[in-house]
Amino acid sequence: MPSLMIQGTTSDSGKSTLVTGICRFLRRRGFKVAPFKPQNMALNSAVTADGGEIGRAQAVQALACGLEPISDMNPVLLKPNSETGSQVIIQGKALTEMEARAYHAYKPIAKTAVLQSFKRLSARYDHIIIEGAGSPAEINLREGDIANMGFAEEVDCPVILVADIERGGVFAHLAGTAMVLSDSERNRIKGFVINRFRGDPTILDPGLDWLTAYTGKPVLGVLPYLMGFHLEAEDAIDRRQSAKEGGTLKVVVPVTPRISNHTDFDPLRLHPQTEVTFVRPGDEPPPADLIILAGSKSVRSDLNFLRSENWPERLNRHLRYGGKLLGLCGGYQMLGEFIDDPDGLESTPGLSPGLGFLDTNTILAPEKQLLNIQAKLTFEKAPVRGYEIHAGLTCGPGLDRPFLIKEDGTPDGSISADGQVAGTYLHGLFESPLGSAAVLRWAGLGDARELDYHALREREIDRLADLVETSLNTDLILRLLGQNPD
Repeated sequence: MPSLMIQGTTSDSGKSTLVTGICRFLRRRGFKVAPFKPQNMALNSAVTADGGEIGRAQAVQALACGLEPISDMNPVLLKPNSETGSQVIIQGKALTEMEARAYHAYKPIAKTAVLQSFKRLSARYDHIIIEGAGSPAEINLREGDIANMGFAEEVDCPVILVADIERGGVFAHLAGTAMVLSDSERNRIKGFVINRFRGDPTILDPGLDWLTAYTGKPVLGVLPYLMGFHLEAEDAIDRRQSAKEGGTLKVVVPVTPRISNHTDFDPLRLHPQTEVTFVRPGDEPPPADLIILAGSKSVRSDLNFLRSENWPERLNRHLRYGGKLLGLCGGYQMLGEFIDDPDGLESTPGLSPGLGFLDTNTILAPEKQLLNIQAKLTFEKAPVRGYEIHAGLTCGPGLDRPFLIKEDGTPDGSISADGQVAGTYLHGLFESPLGSAAVLRWAGLGDARELDYHALREREIDRLADLVETSLNTDLILRLLGQNPD
């Protein structure tokens, strides 16, 4: 089954973007195509149709293919919870916590899961478009590699190498990466793509000619910089804002060290009536109508961080002036009376006092909740849909005032007695047009309008596929996949 792998010279070089565009291009041509990333390290994740957890980028790539995401599309997901350790998720299920050296020794076992998932996908689809991780030139990670050339060699697939020209030194990145590879790995590279170029592409011609002559590899094309382009980030926080109207709702999000699933805020960044400010460590937050505490991979640690940055006092002042406060997932847990981690799932065992804004408490437990959810808000009865990814059980009298009711009748979340503070486990809350508008009205935006985020994302994926068709040598891409371009 012909497949094609996209590798990059660096992290954030455009691998996820290029895979998404090629997937939609092939779908347009009538092929059954699926995305695949052997190993991903990211704190933005999604719940799959089969009840697993994968990287957010692969879920978006599945949408580009017209598919529901499944666990086999990203069989190894690493979610960092410290500077040296990560939660290891294999084929959608959390396995354990591992330090980097322990995971390096575990990689031969992880490789088995990777190849099993790839084999299952290969049996179902015409083509698999594979995304690498980081760079194949990371010499210290070459032994036992399952993320880049090690995987490509194992399944014998061709590779396209992409580099971001905005970083500078694009020809050195491409030529240098190729030169540090082994002969067999270098031969596997079938061409280069330059990403995010601004201006007249003919200016690059002398460099492209040199690169081809020096490496013996063709340049498949130059992808122009897409103004205002939106694709959900694999890991980095996207702070760009769409054009705003007068009288916008001011939203502030504290950035904690282990912030997760911050793609929750993409619909707000793109909404013409909401302005989102991500407050970094050491920065003073601007005045806000709504403060949102985001999800976290290490809730107690990030809660301690918020205290060190004086956020409890800031939140109390914000509420005294009539502002609204919302917690999502880990942020919801922080709003309660305490968080107990008796088994030391995130760090050392112990109990941390919460912020005390909701009459709830949370006990962390080994079994992770992975659910796709449809529900209605308890205010305005507006429909919402999204997903839950969390460890722990939240209880307490505050649950008598739930934030939403799931379609099976189960309540979720809590709203304070005065209506100023709310929390929920629902990720993707702002992707639902009616539900998002209702939450914005709760937060003080009386004339909140609906934003169809899913339609916007579809348009952006189509823009990307258009660019692939017009800017890349798609005939060569089809031939690499064993297809006749005619």
